[in-house]
Amino acid sequence: MRLENKVAVVTGAAQGIGLACAKRFLAEGAKVLLADINDWKGKKMAEELGHFEHNARFFKADVSHKREVDAMIDAAVDAFGRVDIMLSNAGIVHAAEFLDLVEADWDRVISINLKGVFLCGQAAARQMVKQGGGGVILNMSSVNAVLAIPNQVPYVVAKGGVNQLTKVMALALAPHKIRVCALGPGTILTELARNAVMSDETARKKLLSRTPLGRLGEPEEVASVAAFLASDEASYITGTTIYPDGGRLALNYTVPVPD
Repeated sequence: MRLENKVAVVTGAAQGIGLACAKRFLAEGAKVLLADINDWKGKKMAEELGHFEHNARFFKADVSHKREVDAMIDAAVDAFGRVDIMLSNAGIVHAAEFLDLVEADWDRVISINLKGVFLCGQAAARQMVKQGGGGVILNMSSVNAVLAIPNQVPYVVAKGGVNQLTKVMALALAPHKIRVCALGPGTILTELARNAVMSDETARKKLLSRTPLGRLGEPEEVASVAAFLASDEASYITGTTIYPDGGRLALNYTVPVPD
């Protein structure tokens, strides 16, 4: 097991990609603190992972607030003794046309999707430096850090910022033997996306026409990349973003979609 005796903190872990990553980390031998703003669902998921006995705990946290992020890291240390892996996955979206976007919605998305990644990375890094031995920080980016969706202004901007934040964190923390990488998924079939996309034939064909592999991704496929990057198998990788996107970023046209 590649993450045996490691302690991981995963934000946005109550569902979707975050939950898949938490499950994979546990399967790889890690102890995991699942963090999310959704108290009920987060506790439910932690309980469902009970077959991992005492290796999974839940902590309610809003990553846009430093006080709660610091408490989250403290909770991981209290439960498991240290923090070796920090996966900043919590994020939200807000659809609005550029001319209609209001300041409050801009601030809300940026505070969670970008500021939250900074706060989690800084708090985890301080603990890693304190305990010694290095560590790994993983930030959830998106293909939309490079591409753009006109009615997802703060989301796209935040993900672009996550890529640059990943680079500067990697440079700043390299002397402490802390590696920092980002993951930039394409369209992944989380429960929300599955209901929204797969039930709409037009939306499904539109997405598949931009995906050379001819299918959408599964949360577990992103989790596989996260587990690799968190492990010693990726010991010479830092400061970069890996894109599990089915070839989407390489595509400069559309591909046929079977009926």
